[in-house]
Amino acid sequence: MSQDPFRPFETNLDQDTALSILREAVAGADDGELFLERRRSEVTSFDDGRLRTASYDASEGFGLRAVRGETAGYAHSTTIDEHALRRAAETARLAVGAGGGTLADGPKGTNTALYADVDPVEQTPFAVKVDTLREIDAFARDLDPRVVQVSATLSAVYQEVVILRPDGRLVSDIRPMARLNVSVIVEENGRRESGGAGAGGRHGLDGLISHTHWEGAVREALRIATVNLGAEAAPAGVMDVVLGPGWPGILLHEAVGHGLEGDFNRKGSSAFAGLMGQQVAARGVTVLDDGTIPDRRGSLTIDDEGTPSGRNVLIEDGILVGYMQDRQNARLMGVEPTGNGRRESFAHIPMPRMTNTYMLGGDAAPDDMIGELRDGIHAVGFGGGQVDITSGKFVFSCTEAYRVKDGKRGAPVKGATLIGDGATALQQIRAIGNDMALDPGIGNCGKAGQWVPVGVGQPSLLIGGLTIGGAQT
Repeated sequence: MSQDPFRPFETNLDQDTALSILREAVAGADDGELFLERRRSEVTSFDDGRLRTASYDASEGFGLRAVRGETAGYAHSTTIDEHALRRAAETARLAVGAGGGTLADGPKGTNTALYADVDPVEQTPFAVKVDTLREIDAFARDLDPRVVQVSATLSAVYQEVVILRPDGRLVSDIRPMARLNVSVIVEENGRRESGGAGAGGRHGLDGLISHTHWEGAVREALRIATVNLGAEAAPAGVMDVVLGPGWPGILLHEAVGHGLEGDFNRKGSSAFAGLMGQQVAARGVTVLDDGTIPDRRGSLTIDDEGTPSGRNVLIEDGILVGYMQDRQNARLMGVEPTGNGRRESFAHIPMPRMTNTYMLGGDAAPDDMIGELRDGIHAVGFGGGQVDITSGKFVFSCTEAYRVKDGKRGAPVKGATLIGDGATALQQIRAIGNDMALDPGIGNCGKAGQWVPVGVGQPSLLIGGLTIGGAQT
């Protein structure tokens, strides 16, 4: 735990004065809050046999928001004092205009804490971090003489949040975050291939830097790289695909999750807009966004508006039953907030964002699903992807995939991309595996220029008729 807790109202700003200014800013508004934040982060990386990065960053500031209808006024400052707050209030007040709004009731709190207030930046000495990265580098090179490059990174974040609402309620949250990433490049007969592995969550670094954990991560990264050494050119065409469990849920996150965020649906720009209560996926498909899973990367004790996070069912047995909401969009759509109001930092306005988005498991055995493929792909790992929210169309690249013919998994393939649209892909799910898993804790999500940590997950899925982009065979 930090030896110097973040107490913004015990330094240059009095809490009663801050509350008075906040109330002036939101008079006649529908909603608003004062969001204060202090963040410390550290990144240590070892690359190509040497310490490449050792960075430390610290910041603090506030953001003040006033909301009236569909308009939000927002101002922020890195100086936390009365003068800066009054100037911010004048700016935010412009959104309220002549007023006439009715201030919404504040969120109801809980006493639930989903993660400990451990400080991963200070918890582990810097020398230990460097020694661990050096050991990872040496271990990877000793495992296989084909290893020509190793990169390993430890990152740690300690974020402290205080939210003051116009009703005088004060809520706070301490959010730790730690992550380890390992990547290796192997070379054989002039051909180079790479593989990577990582893990993280809202906890300290201790578990990540244990020999048991990082040795496993190195072995997994090396396994993927060596698999790709023997990969053939990916086929192209429309094929059935079996997606692996866990991290491949990133496709669900991008192709479906963004389309179920409240703002896109209120504005009618989502492929799922206007479909509430209708069947949008195959029977048996149940998708949730759950920010309440302890220690997970995407979890939040409270969101960035002070609303406790929730376990929100979005699609149930194929039927669209809910969207993810912040306070503004929930009010405009006549529903309750779901604890999904998130922002990158005090310098950003909140909006509906995912936390941990995943699909529940079914009863199919993964081997049986592969056995159903006459000519298709088994996609185990994914890299980057893109999605168009309005159409739901997506493109994802595979980092590990295999050709399947006559129900038997064959050689790995390289350069495979999955192309489709989220709404159609949901309808074409033919089998749901009994191996549901969450990702290892490595996800980040971008929206409107803001980045936040997220989690994904799914069981193995058999999806019919996806377009595979690759090389013609």
